[in-house]
Parts: sequence; structure tokens; C-alpha cells
Amino acid sequence: MSVYTRVEQQQLKEFLSHYELGNLISYTGINAGIENTNYFVTTSDGEFVLTLFESLSNEELPYFLELMAYLAEHNISTAHPLSDLTGKYLRQLNGKPAALVQKLAGNTDVKIPTLNQCQALGDFLGNFHFVSPNFHLQRNNERGPHWWNTTAELVLPHMPPYDAKLLRSELDFQNRYQNLSLQQGVIHADLFRDNALFKGDKLCGVIDFYYACNDVLIYDIAVTVNDWCSLPNGNLDAKRVQAIFTNYNRIRPFTAIEYKIWPVMLRAAALRFWLSRLQDLHFPRPGEMTHIKDPTIFQNILQAHIQAGEQRIALLQ
Repeated sequence: MSVYTRVEQQQLKEFLSHYELGNLISYTGINAGIENTNYFVTTSDGEFVLTLFESLSNEELPYFLELMAYLAEHNISTAHPLSDLTGKYLRQLNGKPAALVQKLAGNTDVKIPTLNQCQALGDFLGNFHFVSPNFHLQRNNERGPHWWNTTAELVLPHMPPYDAKLLRSELDFQNRYQNLSLQQGVIHADLFRDNALFKGDKLCGVIDFYYACNDVLIYDIAVTVNDWCSLPNGNLDAKRVQAIFTNYNRIRPFTAIEYKIWPVMLRAAALRFWLSRLQDLHFPRPGEMTHIKDPTIFQNILQAHIQAGEQRIALLQ
């Protein structure tokens, strides 16, 4: 979340006139994340989050908004989008598609996740993946293998030789594992600490579903584990990983092939976010409040997975 598009007070008042949310009291930009413009909005009826979509189109957005509504209506801890007076979730604001969602309780200030928080994430992902295959809309992963390769071509000229060699090697490695038969459904694809709202160890909800797509379920767990369970040196905290796995498995047990492919998925998830951060670093977008994250964090995680998983990978070949 960031602020790329400034919203003036009168613009927001006119936008809110299409909802039954009372009078505008205050609003402030949110400086977190990197894809969309976000504001906290307070009215006489409550607190909400306003999102202006910077790259997603009107045609793409129903998938995400309908998904959030579907999950909330199936008792998954997500923010339900708000419909306007005509029953629509999506409107236009300052030339951009825009939507309001409920503001959930809790904070995204987890620095070092606790085992209880990891258990809560395992419960969330298990329940999410249990119901997500029945969601009626479909969307491909726009940041899957094709995106990895095209983005790599953009960033490689800007990388030092060692880093470029590592990137090319990992792309070659991942290309060997693209035709496996793995369970699929809708995945969050970005369940980082800044997208989970906690009060202490209680998970109040998960936000920012705008990378959600239909893809391999275990990849979603790898994305989550890489952020929630990685130590400063890139290695994984085994206790945190086990906390997520144990609670997830109670709801949707892993298959035998998923256990085998797990080291590959960890590397794929690290590669995807290393690439996206490299892209943001070398090709930043202008914005009033933006935050570019350090690519080396995921480079280190990828290297740690490569070193830890060499023997296990050999069993798959």
C-alpha cells in the first residue's frame, strides 16, 4: 500500500455521497506496500480503507472484490468490500478505479512472529485453501514463471555479475518443475506480515488480496513461510515453520508430492519476491508516499534455500 494518487477532500466527499456511510470526518494516506494508493477513511458511521487501483483495470477488479466478499461470507477473516447505493463494489475516483472495504481491527506491526501467531496463520491458510477451490471466478498468476523470465530480462543488465549468475541459474532450475500435478485453488500470493492484522497473538484478519489468483496451493504456504519464518541469515526457524504446517495440516493435509516439492516451492517464492523488489528498485514508480523494499533480503533467503535443499532436491531428479 502506498500513495501514488492524491485525493482532495472535496473529491472524497463526492465519492462518499454514493454510499450510506454518514459524513466524512478525516482521512490519511497509508505508507506501506507498493502497488496501490490507500487511505484510512473515518466517517460518522465508522472506519474504512479506500483503495485506488494504480495498475489493475475495471475488468480485472471484480475477481478480487468478489473473492473478498466470498471469503468473508464463508467465515474467513477478511475485509468485506462495501457496496454503493446501486449495489456495486467498484467506482471511479480521480480517474482511477476505487473501492472501500471494512477496516479490520488489529495491527500489522509483527516484528518477530510468535509460535501462536504462526499457528493462527496455519489455521487461516488451511481454511482459506479449503474453501477457495469452489470460488466461481478464475485468474492466472500474473507473477508466475512467464513474468519471472520477462522481468529478469529487464533487471539483469543492472545487476552485478555474481547476482546475475545466481538469477539465471535459479530460472533454469525452476523451469524443470513447471509441469507437476499439484493441488490448486485460489491463493493469496502475498501473505506477508504487513498483510496480517493481529491483536497480540489473535489474528483479526488478512488484507490486500490484489495478487490473489488461481495457482498451486503449496506455493502460497511457501510465500508465507519465507516472510514469517525466515531468520536474519535467510535460514528458516524450524519451530515457526512447524507451527504453520501443523495447524494447516489439520484442515487440508499435505499430499506426498507436496512434501517432496516443498524445497522447490520455497525457492520459487523467494525468486518471485527477489525479482519484484529488483524491479521496484531499478524501475521505481513516482508517488507521494512510496516505500521500496530491499531486494537482498529475498536474495539471501533464496541462497539459504539452495544451500539447505541441495540433497533433498537430488532425490526429486
